[in-house]
Amino acid sequence: MSIQFGLKLAVCCLFASSFAVANAQVSTPAKAQEQDQSKSSKTNDSARPESQPSQPQAGSQTASAPGAQTQSSQGTPSIQEQPTTPPTTNAEGQPVAISKQQPKRILGLMPNYRAVSAGALPPPPTAKQAFKIATQNSFDYSSFAFVGITSGLAEISEAHPSLGENGMPAFWAYYWRGFLDKTSGNYMVIFALPTVFHEDERYYAKGEGNGSILGRGVYAASRILITPDYHGHNTFNASEVFGRVISQGISTTYYPKADRTIGALAVKFGWAMGRDALTNTFREFWPDIATHVLHRHP
Repeated sequence: MSIQFGLKLAVCCLFASSFAVANAQVSTPAKAQEQDQSKSSKTNDSARPESQPSQPQAGSQTASAPGAQTQSSQGTPSIQEQPTTPPTTNAEGQPVAISKQQPKRILGLMPNYRAVSAGALPPPPTAKQAFKIATQNSFDYSSFAFVGITSGLAEISEAHPSLGENGMPAFWAYYWRGFLDKTSGNYMVIFALPTVFHEDERYYAKGEGNGSILGRGVYAASRILITPDYHGHNTFNASEVFGRVISQGISTTYYPKADRTIGALAVKFGWAMGRDALTNTFREFWPDIATHVLHRHP
């Protein structure tokens, strides 16, 4: 019975997300028309609004954040052509150094589609692109393995005693709930709320040479609370915070009653936020680790 409910909930989440994409795309024709007008007038780079910096600056995500402004026609990173590739072209249309580029996968396993290479300045993602990134993060082959590992650890530690003890039935009870937790969180944080709030939930790396190791670490972890909007201005990361809250609220429909307390939900919320902060930090330093420790390209 619980399995059928979980599957139905997953289908409902996907249907709701697809419906939101269709609604969100209503606003895209105006932006496309603005870009067409910009191209026809062939304006110079000097016409770029002041809110979009020409070069990334240390200590500020705004310098590398996307904007709703018109990009230069030469060397502009095309998210529409490569929606699954982390942008690697800076504001001047020059490629970012290989040692600072963010790969699509870290160690060939961990999905890294939300990362933007240090110094890159892509346009804000469309609703369709955000939906695709959320889907890739949720249904990537590594996601199934990751949920299996966390479910096994949760079962061994008896995180939810009411789900049973040891054995495949208990493992499956943990597994499908953990998968729904991850999936609902991804669609809320990466797609649904960013589309509503006009926030860019990608991680903009600072890269080596842009501050101390401690400063870069603090910057990376703080991105769960600070993110750029579609105009490139730093703002409170409502998509991350409220997205995790909503995801925890959804989980009350399929977890046992004993696990629906405010305290239990607060602990899960804290783990989710902490995991995202650590993931951002790992993204930030991965090019350094790959280049200087493993002596390979990121």
